[in-house]
Amino acid sequence: MSNNGRRMASDSELPIAIIGAGPYGLSIAAHLLARRVPFRIFGDPMQSWRKHMPRGMLLKSEGFATAVYDPEDFFTLRRYCEGAGLPYKDVGEPVPVERYVAYGLEFQRRFVPELDRHEVTLLRKEKHRFSLTLSSGETLIARSVVMATGITHFGYLPPELAGLAPQLVSHSSAHTDLEGFKGRAVAVIGAGSSAIDIAGLLHEAGAGVHIVARRPTVEFHLPPVEHRPLVQRITTPRSGLGLGWRSRLCTDAPLLFHVMPERFRLKVVQRHLGPAPGWFMKDRVVGRVPMHLGATLVGAEPRDGAVRLTLDQPSTGRKILEVAHVIAATGFKPQIARLPFLADDLRGQIRTAGDAPVLNRHFECSVPGLYWVGLASANSFGPLTRFAFGARFTARRLSRHLAASLRFAPQSADPSAAAST
Repeated sequence: MSNNGRRMASDSELPIAIIGAGPYGLSIAAHLLARRVPFRIFGDPMQSWRKHMPRGMLLKSEGFATAVYDPEDFFTLRRYCEGAGLPYKDVGEPVPVERYVAYGLEFQRRFVPELDRHEVTLLRKEKHRFSLTLSSGETLIARSVVMATGITHFGYLPPELAGLAPQLVSHSSAHTDLEGFKGRAVAVIGAGSSAIDIAGLLHEAGAGVHIVARRPTVEFHLPPVEHRPLVQRITTPRSGLGLGWRSRLCTDAPLLFHVMPERFRLKVVQRHLGPAPGWFMKDRVVGRVPMHLGATLVGAEPRDGAVRLTLDQPSTGRKILEVAHVIAATGFKPQIARLPFLADDLRGQIRTAGDAPVLNRHFECSVPGLYWVGLASANSFGPLTRFAFGARFTARRLSRHLAASLRFAPQSADPSAAAST
């Protein structure tokens, strides 16, 4: 693989460039290598997980659904944990984010050793090719580009908070180390996994935390049961997205989802799998962190170096909450306009729906040769691709399409050989 990577790096024109080296980018790269399809991949490995999630966080996804995918499903999280002597269960053993990061970095070392860690600072379309400018100053030409940029650029900040200075408000993805909030009052906006996770960790770091959410209750997941009766396995099957036939259809039939009417798809992506923290966080926040539930944030203004929040609660009326900082754990919305390296003329050629690119059955947008994966593809392929679990489907389908389009004959790879590099 190393020789192949050096040959690709010296080519004057790349067949394929992959931008992003998270679970999707690395999985696609591993599949392309197995098919002997030349490419280059750019980015900081596992960046979103290393630099945009708080230390100490536990992943809500079960162990079997937490992976980066090689073509043979050889180097799973289970295999990594067994080799490292770490605890692991397919179900019921929350995975620390640090462990998933270490696993992802080891996957990159074994399967994608030729990763180029330079950032892409500008992507342009030039006739029938793409021009990529790197942070090193190098400019490359590629026939096709795969956008695997993850969630880094897509943190959503409610408009009520948009006017506050950065020292007063931030998105949850801006924090890895929470020790700096010790002794400070912090409001966390949201009732989902990110909100409850960061609120619990802030509390344990010594911050004075308040949870503010529009939802009247916090719907924690129930603790999983590894071995379930046959009737339950039939009526509520398990999937990589959780229990139930709706989630199972999302994981098993993303191409069926793709042919559904656009309005239906956007609604499902927005509503399915709503805010629901992991079961393991309940004891860490309930009774420990004040919760202002059923509260609508109607105003936020700076006041003597702090933030004065105005909340509207139907049961109690208006309430004022003053804190030193506000953290918006309000999720991610794919908006291609927020990708700073995308040239304006190229951005204008991309057809969108709900601010995300409209994709064909092969992840290709309205600009021929430009592909989008991960969160940016969810409006086309469903909730599956909002999560790392969707990287397997994406990598298999996209690598097969790219190999065929470039007229490379698929070849199988020996996973044991890849694992030894």
